[in-house]
Amino acid sequence: MSVGFIGAGQLAHALVKGFTAAGVIATHRITASSPDTDLPTVSGLRKMGVNLTTSNKETVNKSDVLFLAVKPHIIPFVLDEIGPDIEDRHLIVSCAAGVTISSIEKKLLQYRTTPKVMRCMTNTPVVVREGATVYATGTHAEVEDGKLLEQLMASVGYCTEVEEDLIDAVTGLSGSGPAYAFTALDALADGGVKMGLPRRLAVRLGAQALLGAAKMLLDSEQHPGQLKDNVCSPGGATIHALHVMESGGFRSLLINAVEASCIRTRELQYLADQERISPAAIKKTTLDKVLQQPGVTVSGVANGSGKSGLNLFNNRSPGIKKKN
Repeated sequence: MSVGFIGAGQLAHALVKGFTAAGVIATHRITASSPDTDLPTVSGLRKMGVNLTTSNKETVNKSDVLFLAVKPHIIPFVLDEIGPDIEDRHLIVSCAAGVTISSIEKKLLQYRTTPKVMRCMTNTPVVVREGATVYATGTHAEVEDGKLLEQLMASVGYCTEVEEDLIDAVTGLSGSGPAYAFTALDALADGGVKMGLPRRLAVRLGAQALLGAAKMLLDSEQHPGQLKDNVCSPGGATIHALHVMESGGFRSLLINAVEASCIRTRELQYLADQERISPAAIKKTTLDKVLQQPGVTVSGVANGSGKSGLNLFNNRSPGIKKKN
């Protein structure tokens, strides 16, 4: 088995590091492509022994399992590029937030009658083999394909299959979750520093507190609320601290954060479906030369339509029509 990554950013780097640490695949059997060879993550992959290339097509040709690890609005453009090179042996795994299996299958059906597509949502702790991953299976993917993906992802943390309509919510919870945890830890450390602790010690103690709490919960059948109550002595310091957190809307903030991430994920799918990308977004991607591609046009910018964007696809009829 060989694995490829379209995109060599943080996610690809984290997965490769996790896979190799788990021993499920050797780095010489991994290929990653990126137009920007100066990225720190590209340098990191190169040091690990991964095959690097600037050609997405080369990555496809050298891979059996192909991870799409680029921004959601870039996915249609990438599929248009690599579609003709997809073969029956390929398992396409999208890691892009919000991009549905059906939208990928629709694009690939121009080139293959039965493209094997799966969608997964993971998170960056896969780098230390403590990731949280869910996946959904496409129309043409087989049971063995699901087992293969689960074998890979379970080697770097928790992995389970879900219905695809749950993945946006997973994105809001565990996909974005590490950022919530890092933000909370940063604030906890600030509190420790405010009260006199050295910064390094404050960060270490805060991280250990979160790590220990997470392990206690996962090893216990108790509700998190009960575990919280176990820490709170009547009239003690902890219950006073929790009162302050409740007064500040701590719970509501976390609930709203998960909701906001989920909603934005669905917006990203809409952008991908439009097959358009704003000039501002182009500047933030490694595909900033997309305007040089044949058939790419700027649309809706000065016509007063209010729909600003770049049409990423040539106008041509697909070779294979999807059955109704």
